[in-house]
Amino acid sequence: MKHPCILIPKNKGEPVRKVILELDLLDKGLKIVSVDADLCLPLSRMLSSEEMALLPEEARQDDREFESHDKFLTLEDILGFTPSYEVVGDIALIEADEADAEKIGKALLEIHRHVKTVLGAISAVEGEFRTRRFKVIAGDGRTDTVHKDHGCKYHVDLSRAYFTPRLSTERQRIVSQVGENDVVVDMFAGVGPYSIPLAKKCKRVIAMDKNPDAIHFLKENVILNSVDNIEAIEGDANEIVRNYEGMADHVIMNLPHSADAFLDAAVLATASGGVIHYYGMTHEDDLYDSSLKLISNAAEKAGRTIEVLECRTVRSYAPHQYNVCIEVRVS
Repeated sequence: MKHPCILIPKNKGEPVRKVILELDLLDKGLKIVSVDADLCLPLSRMLSSEEMALLPEEARQDDREFESHDKFLTLEDILGFTPSYEVVGDIALIEADEADAEKIGKALLEIHRHVKTVLGAISAVEGEFRTRRFKVIAGDGRTDTVHKDHGCKYHVDLSRAYFTPRLSTERQRIVSQVGENDVVVDMFAGVGPYSIPLAKKCKRVIAMDKNPDAIHFLKENVILNSVDNIEAIEGDANEIVRNYEGMADHVIMNLPHSADAFLDAAVLATASGGVIHYYGMTHEDDLYDSSLKLISNAAEKAGRTIEVLECRTVRSYAPHQYNVCIEVRVS
């Protein structure tokens, strides 16, 4: 069966391909082929005279037979570039102010068949509950999903509670350090991405968060993952940990932008010989030193000392800004 196409000299093929992509008229299910000195670009329909005027004068329309693609299409094939995005469950997240947001959304639905919704973030993480605002770019108009990671399931509404899949490897690194008889305090638990896998490994998890929606989903996820050793508490970690003084073998402090305000409470909760896993957001010129000083000062105020176990960069967050993890043993 013959299909409409554009013939163009090879040295002008790429600019023409981009124009046809912008017109959304490239038939992506068919292979682009060479015909003598020309490229033959398959079209979903014939071009109008106005559309032809956008192409070099050497371009001419024809109809030919094409072979179907024998490989999976990529975003680069469809868009001509690879956009930045992440996938949570069956929802893809992009920035709403992307110039080609609608095209990106459509392409993501085509490439990732399990993705049902593409959301565009219209705010950064904001407020004391660490949420973001979104608008629907493509697909179903919803913000809730179930994300699967390392055998765990997390039900989350992205507009009501913070969740990122990007720290999956980091979370598993922490899980690997925890013993079966350990007690863990997760000071900023969210919907449970640290608490749930830790509970499958240790004796008890005391999980807390100030966001009532996060605690709602955390309790759902406790049931969803069939764990019964998590105590989920809504409230301010600075207040809650007073009830668990000296009980924690591990304290998770995953609140990078403001964890320093909770260091006194973290030290209070840590058992002798216990480990604090402190996450911060720091400049490349001062990755660890200032944070280490804050941790040391908090320990000193409580009459305790620290031993630095590891300082590591988790990920780049913004130009010259890094998400870091500092782990100390408290004695």
